[in-house]
Amino acid sequence: MKIGMIGLGKMGANMALRLRRQGFQVVGYDHSPATLERLEQEAGIIAAQSPGELVAALPAPRIIWLMLPSGPVTSKQIEELVALLSAGDVVVDGGNSNYHDSKHHGALLAGAGIGFMDAGTSGGVWGLENGYCLMVGGTPAVVSTVTPVLKALAPDPERGWAHVGPIGAGHFVKMIHNGIEYGMMQSLAEGLSLLRNKPEFALDLASITELWRHGSVIRSWLLDLTAQALQGDQQLESIAPFVADSGEGRWTAIEAIAQGTPAPVLTLALYQRFQSQDMQGYGLKLLSLMRNAFGGHAMKGTP
Repeated sequence: MKIGMIGLGKMGANMALRLRRQGFQVVGYDHSPATLERLEQEAGIIAAQSPGELVAALPAPRIIWLMLPSGPVTSKQIEELVALLSAGDVVVDGGNSNYHDSKHHGALLAGAGIGFMDAGTSGGVWGLENGYCLMVGGTPAVVSTVTPVLKALAPDPERGWAHVGPIGAGHFVKMIHNGIEYGMMQSLAEGLSLLRNKPEFALDLASITELWRHGSVIRSWLLDLTAQALQGDQQLESIAPFVADSGEGRWTAIEAIAQGTPAPVLTLALYQRFQSQDMQGYGLKLLSLMRNAFGGHAMKGTP
């Protein structure tokens, strides 16, 4: 089977490599010529110098899998593909697009008779070896066409992927997945901070997290990764206390507000990331000022 992949960054490249290992022919395009050359030499990926060249190298009906940044980059590429593809071809958006955008892209492609599938993709840098969890949205016919690819990318042909609903549902489920991920990460970080800040017990966080991995109710892949990291360094002095947030965490909070569905843990986890990104700390300075104003509490000056 032959498939086209546009966007060969860390995740896209690994997905292309996993497909190659399972016997797929992969025609790839990326804005980085060096990336294309490397994948061509290392894995036998067929390098295309443009989306048009990629489309021309695929037999009909074509499957084009996108792994691009969400927003304008993905939208622009899909708009370009409308003019290049034919009725019966399929476009898969495997990036972290907003589900509203996916619904729009599906309608746009349907107008030209082109199928569309939104694939929420989880697995990160470990997906090449372990497989990817794939949450897909689309019509049954389109999903059936792409099923051989899904089975190859998933941890197992019969598990780790699912057709969760119509167009937009895949990215919606992935969005909520990432919101849950924020909450789980925040709870682990808070709990381990409490352990660390009890010096009288001289707790070994690496040993404790390793202990929790076996039989405890909070065991998880996130805990596995945390335990592994703490084996090497528990002080984390080389890491800045700055945590970026992806669009999906924000979209989850917005969705909770739009639905009127309480999601305090997921939302607070997002706000904690915002707090880490506030390099000026203006709001905290105001709190210190107010305490001084009403209670005469001392304010700490800058170094």
